[in-house]
Formats: sequence, structure tokens, C-alpha cells
Amino acid sequence: MPRKIGHRMGVEALDKLVAYMAELKIAYVSLYAFSTENRLRPPDEVDGLIGLVREYFGERAEKFFAKKIGLRFMGDVSYFPQDVRDIIAESAKRCAAFTDTVLNVGLNYGSRREIVEAVNEAVRRGKPVTEDGFCELLYTRGMPPPDIIVRTGGEKRLSNFMLYQAAYSELFFVDTLWPDFGPKDLDAVIAEFNGRNRRFGRV
Repeated sequence: MPRKIGHRMGVEALDKLVAYMAELKIAYVSLYAFSTENRLRPPDEVDGLIGLVREYFGERAEKFFAKKIGLRFMGDVSYFPQDVRDIIAESAKRCAAFTDTVLNVGLNYGSRREIVEAVNEAVRRGKPVTEDGFCELLYTRGMPPPDIIVRTGGEKRLSNFMLYQAAYSELFFVDTLWPDFGPKDLDAVIAEFNGRNRRFGRV
């Protein structure tokens, strides 16, 4: 099937998974929806991905509001058409009060670019920064670093995702394709996570 069919199935899977994460009271869920490198894909595929962003956060934002799920976006959204930027801004504003579970969506996101932008901002401010201060210059400011990062589809790389934030994240590389990744798969990841010994460099 065309890749755009897989993208749409991935969006359908997201609804169930985010709702389940809210039931588990997972505070932050970050999703890589559209990377800076995705812009290099064939134009019709890029148009399809942008269309999904328009549809999902336009027509389906009500679902997040009804389930009291917060919405945040990280990345340079200036790349998208104005109507998509308006939809993104309105969706985030509408769900801003909900903090029990927050869906953080990477749109035109790339971690290297994020880090470079943060460094340039630190330079503009003209004074040294601490690690905590540098974190406040990233797109994820105000959010804790991820405890778990899951890469689906059998790939074993982070692909420019949260490189700074992932310093002590527990990494999971699973063969299941994203459209097929569901609550049972998440349960298995959490069970293994709970059995890992996180020392953070200490004994």
C-alpha cells in the first residue's frame, strides 16, 4: 500500500494509545509526527502528512478536550501553511488547562536544530547557562526528560529525536510497526521498564 495509508493508520492508532496513557496517568507523551527531514520526502507524501496534521488537530481536537488531555507542540511550525498554524495554536490554547496527561507533538521537529537554536539564544543573552537553564531554552521547556523512549518498526536509532533530553532515558526498540502498536505493547514496555535498574551514573 502507499505510505500515506500507513500514515493514516498510524493516526488512528494514536487515538487509542493516548486515551490509554491517560488512563494510566502518564504525565507526558511525546510523539514524533513530522520531522525536519520528512520535508525531503516526495511532495505528494509531504502534502499528505500536512493534511493529516490539519485534519487531526482540527477535526479531532474536541476528543482531546473531552478527555481532558493537554496539547503542546515542539518544532518550527512556521514551515506549515497559515491555516495549519492557526489550527495548531487554537488546539494548544483550547487544551492548555489540562495537565494530568499532556500530548507533546513534534512538528517540523529535529533535535539538532533544537539544540542549535538553544545555543544561539544563550549566545544572544550573553551569559553562561547551567544545565537546568539550557533545558529552559529547548522546545521541551517545563517538561521533565523522558523516562522511556520507544522506537517502533524494527529501527534501532533515535533519528534526531530528543537527543539532549534522552541522556538517561530507557530505550526500547520494538519490531511492531507504529500502526499496530497498542496498549498491550505499551504494557510490555512498562513492565520491562519497571524491572530495569536506573542508576543515573551512580552505584
